[in-house]
Amino acid sequence: MKRIQPNGRPIEILLVEDSAGDVRLTQESLRESKVRNNLNVVPDGIEAMAYLRGQNGYADALRPDLILLDLNLPKKDGREVLLEIKADPDLKRIPVVILTTSRAEEDILRTYNLHANCYITKPVNLDQFIKVVRAIEDFWLTIVKLPPE
Repeated sequence: MKRIQPNGRPIEILLVEDSAGDVRLTQESLRESKVRNNLNVVPDGIEAMAYLRGQNGYADALRPDLILLDLNLPKKDGREVLLEIKADPDLKRIPVVILTTSRAEEDILRTYNLHANCYITKPVNLDQFIKVVRAIEDFWLTIVKLPPE
């Protein structure tokens, strides 16, 4: 049986990811989650900001409880998206987990300086990728108390 939030609604997750394969793996991993969730996916940084601000067809989008953000995105990269989220008084409390292929120390340092809540390097191995997504789910959706809207 899947757990739900005290208010009875599922956890809202926004995945900002341009790799169809990584999107599919994340969807499959979270589908079997212990916590009821809605995973919404946008493929680039411009769409992410439109989603978060309820613009361009996203007027009915629910505010995410958690954002999974890739850094290397088309149109507007994840670093810019993170900067905009954390500079916006209405969005800055949403936890942002960086989920990226970059292992560069400057990316890790910069994203933490921009107030990312967590930095995870995507494994290339399929089984390890699924384990990472499940670990994110276990920690962020089961252990951590997420802020209210």
